[in-house]
Amino acid sequence: MFKLDSRLHNDTFFVCDLSLCRVLLMNDSQFPWLILVPMKNDIAEIIDLSEEEQVTLLRESAQASKALQALFSPLKLNVAALGNVVRQLHVHHVARFDTDCAWPKPVWGNQPTVAYDTSKAQALVEMIQQWFKNNS
Repeated sequence: MFKLDSRLHNDTFFVCDLSLCRVLLMNDSQFPWLILVPMKNDIAEIIDLSEEEQVTLLRESAQASKALQALFSPLKLNVAALGNVVRQLHVHHVARFDTDCAWPKPVWGNQPTVAYDTSKAQALVEMIQQWFKNNS
């Protein structure tokens, strides 16, 4: 049974499950920010996945990136698998704008998070779910 790291669970909203990855919305209203987590236990690095799973991760990452482009029209997408704080493999997909509060710096560690209003988070989750439903 898949177990999501408690920090990821506490800092995100569930969006949907794809064939390999769980899609989460980061609870930071300053950035449209999706996180993909392969639903495999004890995986820390992309190379820990099988070659087939690596290809699936890349395909699902492209889907997440396309969702952010379609829904938010960002200037740039930041896609990264850092894992310095949360060891469980997860890939960040952050829509960036030259008007966002961290531009042009990375979003990590430059400013405190600003949680979504519950109704705004729910609306975003539903919009993103709909995009994945229509584009899978």
